[in-house]
Amino acid sequence: MNIESRIVRYGELKPCKTAFIDAHTPGSDLKENFTIIGGGVSESADQHVHITDKIGFNIGAAGQPPKCRNSLHSHTTAEVFFVLKGRWRFFWGRWGDAGEFVAEEGDIFNIPTGIFRGFENIGTDYGMIMAILGGDDAGGGVTWAPQVIEDAKSHGLVLGENGRLYDSKKGQSLPEGINPMPSLTDEQLASYPEVPVEDVVPGYVARYQDLMALAAKRPAKVIGEDALLKDRPGFEVDFLTRGSVSPDIGKADKPTVLMPVRGHWRLSWNGGETVLNPGDTALLKPGEAHGIEPSMTGEASLYRITATDDPAGATWTGD
Repeated sequence: MNIESRIVRYGELKPCKTAFIDAHTPGSDLKENFTIIGGGVSESADQHVHITDKIGFNIGAAGQPPKCRNSLHSHTTAEVFFVLKGRWRFFWGRWGDAGEFVAEEGDIFNIPTGIFRGFENIGTDYGMIMAILGGDDAGGGVTWAPQVIEDAKSHGLVLGENGRLYDSKKGQSLPEGINPMPSLTDEQLASYPEVPVEDVVPGYVARYQDLMALAAKRPAKVIGEDALLKDRPGFEVDFLTRGSVSPDIGKADKPTVLMPVRGHWRLSWNGGETVLNPGDTALLKPGEAHGIEPSMTGEASLYRITATDDPAGATWTGD
């Protein structure tokens, strides 16, 4: 199979509208979840997975109309977002009031693990954020704030201890032998820090315009041990522009994913080529020869994610 068979086009993305426990909760009931590469974090059997390869990290996306939010939850592995379309508010803390910041198109946010976080579309149109999730089993590390679980029950959704959703509106109930997912105790909740905004921004945030300047002549290292956002979440993130790439054919040592933000990009390989557009996702396997360059004039930018041998994430320490 050639590279083209591992390209997911933006226009072909298949959403799941019942992916999470808050799917019926007013204010969150219009969101759409996309799993592009890997198993993702969806709690619904209805979730479509475009590419099932296990590459050390997952690629997904969230699409939401204006004023729609994703409820407070926590991860034990990395959760990185960049804004493809719209304007988004990210917030965190036990009740979502410990800190917040607004992300514009192209901005990227490496959310610290081990804190409750949520996000909402505060733009005027349907918005889309693309996600990178650490590890092959990203769904195994999601914990919901207790109030989210309680709100969901009153709207017909129960999360089983097996990590699956059961919808009473569809006549479903917990299977025999499966108990509801227990809410966190007060003692457990005390281990989730209330991180002030100055400890998150700018240390975990990179702005699009800054990256455009940094990548004017060479790829900008965005997330990694020696990158702008210093972290080792199990993958590295680079940012490429027209001035920081060459048409030469090269090879990656690890699984690599290309995700255009702006412009049209020509992806070539031995025996073929295609054009990647904003919102498209391409998976390259280790040792696969390829070249990538803008195919037209004008602004062009692209995030490149490469697997590493680092662990998939660690709990926030405040460092």
